[in-house]
Amino acid sequence: MIEGYLGRESVTAGEELTVHVSTDAARFGLRFYRLGEDLEPVAETDGHPGSLHLPPPHPDGTPGRPSPADDWDWPPLALPVPEHWAPGMYIVQFVEDGDDPPPLDAAGLEGPAREFFVVRPRRPGGRSRVLYKKSTFTRHAYNRSDRPGEERAASLYDHPVYLPDGDPRGHKVSLRRPGGIIDLAYWDAPFIAWLERNGYPVEFCTDLDLHEDPDLLSAYDLLLSVGHDEYWSEAMRGQAERFVRNGGNIAFLSANTCWWRIHPTDRNTAFVSDTDHHVGDEYPHLPATDQWWPAAPDGVGRPENSLTGVSFRNGGMWASTGWPGDRPREGYTVQHADHWLFAGTGLRDGSDGGEPDRLGAGTPLIGYECDGAAYTRDERGVAHASGEDGTPTSFLILGIHVLEPVHEDFHDFKWGHWNGPAREPGITSPRAATMGLYTAGGTVFSAGTTDWPVVCGQDQDAGVAQVTRNLLDRLGHRSARD
Repeated sequence: MIEGYLGRESVTAGEELTVHVSTDAARFGLRFYRLGEDLEPVAETDGHPGSLHLPPPHPDGTPGRPSPADDWDWPPLALPVPEHWAPGMYIVQFVEDGDDPPPLDAAGLEGPAREFFVVRPRRPGGRSRVLYKKSTFTRHAYNRSDRPGEERAASLYDHPVYLPDGDPRGHKVSLRRPGGIIDLAYWDAPFIAWLERNGYPVEFCTDLDLHEDPDLLSAYDLLLSVGHDEYWSEAMRGQAERFVRNGGNIAFLSANTCWWRIHPTDRNTAFVSDTDHHVGDEYPHLPATDQWWPAAPDGVGRPENSLTGVSFRNGGMWASTGWPGDRPREGYTVQHADHWLFAGTGLRDGSDGGEPDRLGAGTPLIGYECDGAAYTRDERGVAHASGEDGTPTSFLILGIHVLEPVHEDFHDFKWGHWNGPAREPGITSPRAATMGLYTAGGTVFSAGTTDWPVVCGQDQDAGVAQVTRNLLDRLGHRSARD
């Protein structure tokens, strides 16, 4: 048995990576891979002395459950990262002495006894002006710290820890505990491979990098948010908004984006968020004051769609059982087909008298979670952002899919869509997954769905791939006027 975690999920080339390992073997080794078009082995170490360590007990005394809130505090092992390692996403695999598992490959990336980390360049922006942000805060919120043969179920969603008298008050999650690779394997790996396969170099950062470094985005022209990007700090959001005002571009190839505000604590090795998750059979505190969109004091009072253009409260989700389950496969109904976003796709919007085409038709593009904007329709049936929910009125809807049926009960969404227990009563437009963009200094594009990088990365739809190329080609460089 062997498992481990990293002291931090990003490191600059030439500096040290810290790993924390627990094993019942006398010695263990580490295998390192770089994730690109393929999974490339880059280094291997062995002969490290092993020792077995237990997780901290749950502070509520929950039998058989470890704490998701405490640093697991396993002994550190510091390793230098060679200066010649290319910027990118890397995997470390923990291997017990005497065991010789087959090398990891991209097709079998998900699993225990491995973790991912970002290697950042010594000179930011030197290889690419495109920065790919890995949503590590969201990863840790969902991380159950399971291992083979043991479901620990310790996360923000399973047996969470709530601090009623904390400053800040809320559910607490530590970034220093094991979990293996799940979200990276599903959302990021196929898209990172697609980027490299199609000749788009990118540099990488984590949520924590963006939170800590106010100058991080100054070296880049385009920020990518990919997959499931639910948890954001005030500093992250403020820097993203300032980046756009100063002419930087953002592509949200993600959904459920910026849904909860988080507060990093413990020298940025944990975070707290006042959410609406159960503790036992109770909601410890409602309303959940770290939800971005509700007005203060019931929430933050800064609707996420004022940045992204879209919101989860106007979208929906599908059950994770039987994934992708009952998702619609009609794709996005195309609007404004003459827009540069659709160049080279051949897609039509019905303005010629025919039926409008659908982007991603036949694929599970809409889901696993999706975001939308409140909208009205004109006499031709074209959807326009109304702006009544906080979406910029200049947001141009380029694709839309109305979500039906809608299930309101959070605990009964297995065969439908769920969209939060509260919603502005004045907004009457049907909920719809929404793709579009606006410009306010720089340009912000929102795909409106978590699974855009999967459909694109696996080349499931030629139109989705071409739109992604158009985005990268157009937004990967600031315009001359900026």
